[in-house]
Amino acid sequence: MNPYDVILRPLITEESMERVQRGEYTFLVHPKANKVQIRKAIEEIFKVQVVRVNTSAVRPKLRRMGQYEGYKGAGKKAIVKVKEGQKIAAFEGLI
Repeated sequence: MNPYDVILRPLITEESMERVQRGEYTFLVHPKANKVQIRKAIEEIFKVQVVRVNTSAVRPKLRRMGQYEGYKGAGKKAIVKVKEGQKIAAFEGLI
């Protein structure tokens, strides 16, 4: 699988911005990607050394707008810890 197909986008939330200060970065990843594929994709795209990868499935949430109902998208997120002293430049201007 192409590394750019594995990593869909960075996940920017309050919690993920607090994790950036500890060297942990959160990404939305392909639902079928495993930890080894995620590690290789991050190392190849951002040129950093990955210490550990944690993944979790994101369930769809029911949302209502008046009488209409729908679901927010489901997916998979990965929390990636990089080696001490290394940073991912995509997150640097957001803190």
